[in-house]
Amino acid sequence: MSLITCKNLSFEYEGVPAVTDLNFSVSDGDYLCIVGENGSGKSTLIKGLLRLKKASQGEIILDHELSPDEIGYLPQQTAIQKDFPASVYEVVLSGCLNSLGLKPFFTRKEKNIAKSNMEKMGILHMKNACYCELSGGQQQRVLLARALCATKKIIVLDEPVSGLDPIVTQELYEIIEHINNVHKITIVMVSHDIKAAVKYASHILHLHNSQLFFGITEDYIQSDIGKKYIGEFV
Repeated sequence: MSLITCKNLSFEYEGVPAVTDLNFSVSDGDYLCIVGENGSGKSTLIKGLLRLKKASQGEIILDHELSPDEIGYLPQQTAIQKDFPASVYEVVLSGCLNSLGLKPFFTRKEKNIAKSNMEKMGILHMKNACYCELSGGQQQRVLLARALCATKKIIVLDEPVSGLDPIVTQELYEIIEHINNVHKITIVMVSHDIKAAVKYASHILHLHNSQLFFGITEDYIQSDIGKKYIGEFV
């Protein structure tokens, strides 16, 4: 089942084409890594998938059981966000906001979902800690728990290991893999780490202001563009 299908999709940035002619789909259970050099259109595409940017051409089709506000999202953090003065519990619980509808307050249902996702991420014991006092790896676990509160189907991650040390990076990759394999959440992740991308992802989308490759990871490794790109960075 395709959760997201993109047909002849293009986006502009300040009137100039940023990424064009995208044709790919994300199926239930996929782990898709979007790779490419800086400025290749990766972040622009992510904004489009989240309905934060309007396409200049083409369309994004969501499965009828998936609405735009049911896509979990872990963005790149800014310095201001890292210093956000709230408790871990409050940050995670905020992921349930879209599910409230017309309800003015969080109910026991949302609170239980938040606690369950904190437990999955191994951070329930720090629920009263201040988010801004956590390490980078702990903050990413909090944001993953928050993203899980927003969805039962798919999470979009924009360079989630940026700025983390190698040990914490490996731990986070293993957590994301666990979310995909055990909790059956579809993953769409922008990454500059091509070594990890080909290790963990089931599918690769390679961009350079257009679609250079889309398919399963095994085929990407054997493709000309895959061999060239992997050889440059590994």
